Amino acid sequence: MEQQYNNPSSSTCKADRKTIEKNRRNQMKDLYLKLNSLVHHDQHSKEFLSLPDQLEEAANYIKKLQIDLERMRQKKEKLTAGVNSSTRTSSTGRMESLPLPHIEIHNVESALKVVLITSSDCHFMFNDIIHMLREEGVEIINASYTVVGDTIFHSIHSKVGECSTSSGYGAAKISQRLNQFVGQGATAS
Repeated sequence: MEQQYNNPSSSTCKADRKTIEKNRRNQMKDLYLKLNSLVHHDQHSKEFLSLPDQLEEAANYIKKLQIDLERMRQKKEKLTAGVNSSTRTSSTGRMESLPLPHIEIHNVESALKVVLITSSDCHFMFNDIIHMLREEGVEIINASYTVVGDTIFHSIHSKVGECSTSSGYGAAKISQRLNQFVGQGATAS
């Protein structure tokens, strides 16, 4: 006759394996739920997806994010390179190089807008232009600047006063004087 041996350690071992497996399944279920909550779902998709479908959707979403990230990096590099090399897009869509310092003067009725683009070692020009405008009787409405890399973009919004117009120094003469100071030909519009 055969005897059966009841080994208490073997039943405990089976119970431990079952508990470990149950805990592993629960942990995986929680991780799937977390992953599913992070994935952007279409608003019209209310149906329940099977686990493989959820994983496929998550993988597709991650791939889409990677493509978007790469596209944004390229756009950032293009924009950063454009600013660092002082380029702008012309009316034909081509990128043109701007000599620094560069000044653009826009005159509409009595309003005068001056945009000055300089490198960081020409910071004094902004103050000199403000001083010149004040000498000509121009009222400064707003003056600001933005630093991007090694390039500084200055913007001056002003109003040409009565005395500037009556003394013969209209916006055209002021524009000419500013262009001569910066060292360029006339770029007034």
